[in-house]
Formats: sequence, C-alpha cells, structure tokens
Amino acid sequence: MATVTKLSDFLLLLLSLPFHLLIDSASAAYPIGVNYGTVANNLPPPQQVAKFLKTQTSINSVKIFDANPDILRAFANTNISVTVTVGNGDIPALAKLPAAQSWVANNILPHQPQTIIRYIVLGNEIMATSDKALIAHLLPAMKTLKSALDQAKLTHIQVSTPHSLGILSTSEPPSNGRFRKGYDKAVFAKILDFHRETKSPFMVNPYPYFGFVPQTLNYALFRPNGGVFDAATGMNYTNMFDAQLDAVYSAMKKLGYEDVDIVVGETGWPSAGDPNQPDSNLLNAQSYNGNIVKHASSGKGTPLMPNRTFETYIFALFNENLKPSISEQNFGLFKPDFSPVYNVDVLNHKPASGPTTTPGSSPPASAPAPTRPAPGPVRPAPAPALPAPGPGAVKGSWCVPKAGTSIAALQANIDYVCGTGLDCKPIQQGGSCFDPNDVRSHAAYAMDAFYQANGRHDYNCDFNKTGLIVHSDPSHGACNFSVEGDSQRLEKSEVAAESGRWRVLWTVLVVNIVLVI
Repeated sequence: MATVTKLSDFLLLLLSLPFHLLIDSASAAYPIGVNYGTVANNLPPPQQVAKFLKTQTSINSVKIFDANPDILRAFANTNISVTVTVGNGDIPALAKLPAAQSWVANNILPHQPQTIIRYIVLGNEIMATSDKALIAHLLPAMKTLKSALDQAKLTHIQVSTPHSLGILSTSEPPSNGRFRKGYDKAVFAKILDFHRETKSPFMVNPYPYFGFVPQTLNYALFRPNGGVFDAATGMNYTNMFDAQLDAVYSAMKKLGYEDVDIVVGETGWPSAGDPNQPDSNLLNAQSYNGNIVKHASSGKGTPLMPNRTFETYIFALFNENLKPSISEQNFGLFKPDFSPVYNVDVLNHKPASGPTTTPGSSPPASAPAPTRPAPGPVRPAPAPALPAPGPGAVKGSWCVPKAGTSIAALQANIDYVCGTGLDCKPIQQGGSCFDPNDVRSHAAYAMDAFYQANGRHDYNCDFNKTGLIVHSDPSHGACNFSVEGDSQRLEKSEVAAESGRWRVLWTVLVVNIVLVI
C-alpha cells in the first residue's frame, strides 16, 4: 500500500509539474503598458479607447494622470489594469488618514472589483518641483493612502510615486549613480523602506530623449554603437536606457535597497518637433519605442540587473494637441482616430491604413504623407541591394559590409554585436567561420547575425551606414549564414536548452518512479 501511495504521488507530480511550469511561465511575462494622457480636444471617448486596446493591441495595462471616473468605468471588465494618479495638489491633504479614506471611498471603491487598479501613484515627479511642502507630505500621504486601501480590503493595490532622473546627483558611469545629497537618506531611504515593507515598486521615468547629445544618438536609440564602458564594473553599455536604470539601481544599492523592484513609469520619443529639434522625428521615435517594446519585455535585464523584466509604460498612447510644444504634442503611438503614427509591436494585426513600416525602416514610396512632416534632414535612400536570386536559388536576405568600409568601423561592428550577447564563437579561432581570418569576413558574419536575430529590419543592417542588405547567400565552405525563414540563432539555442532541461527533468522523474517501484 505504501508503495502504491508513493507511486501515485510521483505520478501526480509527473502529471502536474508541466502545468505548474506553464503557469509560472505565463505569470512571468510582464506587459508593456502605455500612458493614457488626455491633454487634447480631439480624443475618442474612453469606452472606444478601452475597446481598441482590448481587441486590437497587446497592451494590457494603462497609466492615467488622474482618477477620471469615466476612464475607470470604461476599463471595467476588460482585464486591462489601470494605474491611477493622485494630483500634486491633493498630496498634502492625503497625509491625514480621514482624507485618504475619503479619497479611496470616492475614487476607487465605486470601481471595484470591475476595474483592475494595479497602482495608485501620488503626484508626478514631485522632487523636480522643489516644492518643500509637497516633498515633506509625499511619504506621509503614501503611507496613509496605503493604510486606507488596506482598511478598505484593497490590499492588492500598491502605492508608489514617479521620479524623474533628476533625483540623481551622479549617473555616469552607471555604477557611480547616487541620489542627490541631502535627499538620499532624509527622503529616498525612507521612501525605499516603505516600498520594501509594502512590496511596492520604486517608479522612475528614464528618458534617453532628454539625455542624448548628437554624438550619443545611436546609443540612445538602441542602434549599433561602440558602447560606454564602466571601468568600475567591467560592464559595457550599448544603450542609454540600461545605463539610466543601472544608475538608479546603483543609487538604491548604496542605501541598501537594491532588492526593491523598479517600474518604468514613463519613457518615449517624439515623432515630430520644432525646427531646432531635428532628432525629434518619425524614424527615431519608431526606432526607440520599437526597441523598448522588445528590450524591456525580453527578460534580458540590464548589466547590473540581469535576467529581469521591467514593467514599462510608454509615453504616450495618443498625440495630444493641447500640449505646449510640437514635440510634446507628438509623443503618441496613435493618432486620435486610432491609426498608428508608426508601427511598433503592440498591434494584434497590421493596420489597414497609415504607415506600415517596421521599427527603424523608411516608409514605402506609396505610404501617405504624414500630417506633420518629420523635421530634420531627409534620410538617405538605402544603397541598392544585389538582384534577387533566380529560380532554384536560396531565397532570403542577409546583411554584409558595404564596399570601402574601413577596418576600424568593421571592427567596431564586431565588438558591438558580440557585446550584445549574440554567439560569436563561429568567428573565433576554431570556429566554422574563422577562415578567412580577416576583419571583413568576421564582420560580415557578425553583422548578419545581428540582422537575423533582430527581425531582419532594414535598420538592423544600418551599422552607421556601413551595412548592406543582399539577396545572395554569403555562406562559404563550412560557414553557414542564417537563411530567411529559419529560426533565429538565439531562438535555436534557447529551444535546445529548454529541450535539454525537459529531458533531464523527465529522466529524473522516471528514475525516481522506477526506484519507488
């Protein structure tokens, strides 16, 4: 009987284990959210917005800048979570519990449980206001609001407050990140302690758009670049977003709170700007937000926070025509008629109209002209590709160096690609693509590996204008380049690793069953 019981237990474990692993895998996938601003006089009704997000996009979380009851009602029963904002001016009053209880009763309880409210955030970048009264009341208000939520049996709603990166006195290199002197222990240590106690996230608004200079534009946009080396950690940063997050993490770690989660409350790039803002354009906005969608949800994390997925809210859902400047009016992913300003991977299907470019690519010749032309110089036309292969040839596209590219530039491309984590063993000594042993051949393999692994978009073969897309397979001898339609190199290795883990798991379980029998 004991043997049968043990055997049944093992069989139960055997049957239930894959299900639990699937549940864990599903819960680990964090969404990309969006900031739903309403500073405009031409936006669709909230009910239409909620229906659009639910039925036509992969976005399942929004952040609003007030507690608008019409918006909260619109998202009822949609399974889309909402982050609600307490206005800056309401913070001092909420430092007292009766006021906090009244606010919860008036603004949150009427929408429970139909509307999923994930966070309540107090104010927006309070430290940047330099308002001593607001700063002094911020943490007390966070504490009383959390108490009011708990008393109302809404313990699942977390409380936070968004911070600009102006909270840091130093951010370069990332390992040297630290909070502003005088605020570090007096303000941020106490706020972080609250987050630790309530298991709520520290919310920051990193904007490479506000931190780049012309020399670091590619670094800000996730485009190929030489990277920024942090000598203290030996880490090489290939994008500014990671560097900004790691600077915040370093500041938190210096106070002993590196275990507190980080949520990105806002980040984005405008698709148009004033004449003196040539880099506020459609191409750059598409490149930045397209890469944020992929990078933030990839689970790769940052150099100092590897293998972490950061809940990230892109700014913004719509272009808002009542904002004070052209750039501020053009941070939206969508126009008020729901047509995409440009395409990033949040739509469930390709739109029937409007720009149909992939992130970083040029619009097709037949695409309608945008309402507001993107400022700045016209993007050079891509170099002509080689003719498409004839009948019987292998169909596909590959990325190779342009003729005449300097050895230094090619070596920089190799260093960049291999620094992203792609497998460069084939071009190392003994590898299948090591011969011929020259920089141009090695660069061709590395550049194509990056192009294939990132979706074969034109922009992924740019490499500072040194890449060229061809339709003739550059494979030679034992050196095989990827073919369009094949699985990506990284996907192959991940599938192989996952398959290996399952084989080991099943083997262990079978051995245990045999031993019990």
